[in-house]
Amino acid sequence: MITILDCYTDEPSGLGVPPYLGTYPRYIAGSLDKPVYITIDDLRLYQKYNSIEQKEAQNTNIRIYNLTKNYSNIKEILKKTTTLIIILGSHTPGKYLSALPGTLKEILPIIKNLKCEKIITGPSSYDMKEFDDFKINHFDFSYEEIKNYAIRGARIIEQLSDLRVVEIETSKGCPRPDHCIFCTEGLKEFKIRNPDDILKEIQTFYNLGCRHFRIGKQSCFYSYPHASKLLKKIRETCPETKVLHIDNANPQKIITPEGIQLTKDIVTYCTPGNIAALGVESFDEKVVKANCLNSTPETTLKAIEILNKYGSERGDNGMPKFLPGINLILGLKAETKETLEINYDYLKQILDKKLLIRRINIRQLVKYPGTEIENEKLPKKNKKYYYNFREKIRKEIDYPMLKILTPEGTILKDVRTEVHEGNVTFARQLGTYPLIIGIKERLSLNKFYNVKITGHMLRSITGEII
Repeated sequence: MITILDCYTDEPSGLGVPPYLGTYPRYIAGSLDKPVYITIDDLRLYQKYNSIEQKEAQNTNIRIYNLTKNYSNIKEILKKTTTLIIILGSHTPGKYLSALPGTLKEILPIIKNLKCEKIITGPSSYDMKEFDDFKINHFDFSYEEIKNYAIRGARIIEQLSDLRVVEIETSKGCPRPDHCIFCTEGLKEFKIRNPDDILKEIQTFYNLGCRHFRIGKQSCFYSYPHASKLLKKIRETCPETKVLHIDNANPQKIITPEGIQLTKDIVTYCTPGNIAALGVESFDEKVVKANCLNSTPETTLKAIEILNKYGSERGDNGMPKFLPGINLILGLKAETKETLEINYDYLKQILDKKLLIRRINIRQLVKYPGTEIENEKLPKKNKKYYYNFREKIRKEIDYPMLKILTPEGTILKDVRTEVHEGNVTFARQLGTYPLIIGIKERLSLNKFYNVKITGHMLRSITGEII
């Protein structure tokens, strides 16, 4: 028996941490004959809690929150497993509301005594060499293979006991001739999927009861040549879809006539709360040039204005229909202390112009193997400023932006309760980077409510059930 162990994946081009269901387990499952699908949560429950479900304590235990239907039989599954395929890799470190990705360090002692073939795959497999009794297999399927595997692999959704936002891939690699020197997407050959193949995959999930989709596994949705056609077909053939969102977008593509039309189509066919994550990385032009970034500050501002012009109207779920998100990276080549000041000044300018940004992600550079920046010796003198910079952005940009985005009294619909922390329930809408809402009640989890906004934190909001 072949068993797939999903430890969850998070990369710049795609999400696979619950409530998202990534592409890795689905494609691999589609290439096999009736594999069993389990999660790291199933394995933790077996190893640490003897397969006994825990009575809910004050705080939800997110280590064993995302169980499959197979968890009650996990001991027998592991005993019968002849090959264990471990999907591993979080290339975009972060905190998750209701999941905790598994790591190699965690897994090794748990599966050490299993008498089966062990294969590691996923984003982490590209950084590893074979060791002990583990093998490495990247499962680099062609899109011709994925055409069928994506359909067959959709059935693993039947082994899950909770709903998922299904991550849909449109392309791999980066279409730019010159790549950001730190990004792993530039290491891949740029290829696009046939829109009919993508549509069939979504229709398959739809027929299996799925209603939440994110077209997120690509470096730039605006670079996909069939984007408008695809969105229109999804809306026509899957009319009861509750969430249809995108992710990454290159500002240079947004400001073109074709990009403006696609922005209008995204607003028309997708659902509210949608975000175009702009890989700005830095507003310092010296850093832009030194790292071959994809957008100048002026281009980014134009793209933000376009997205606000067509997407800032509030939709029927209470959120603006389509807004930009901004990604910043600290520690890039040619960064100086003034770089932080420049980044702040541009964000303050956006706020002062009353342009909306849904969220700002600030991360430190990670030098991945194979990238141009891997062996660069980069100055670390700015590290001592990073914490204060983040705090300044949170307090002076994020907080006032959030109050404009969701004023007190705003009604957000279809908010799903996810975890408890004491007598507070944390909830959010399903979709791409949804707002976390703290509700001062201990509500049943995995239920949907309409919530009225009552207050604001630095990056989250408070609300009450209506």
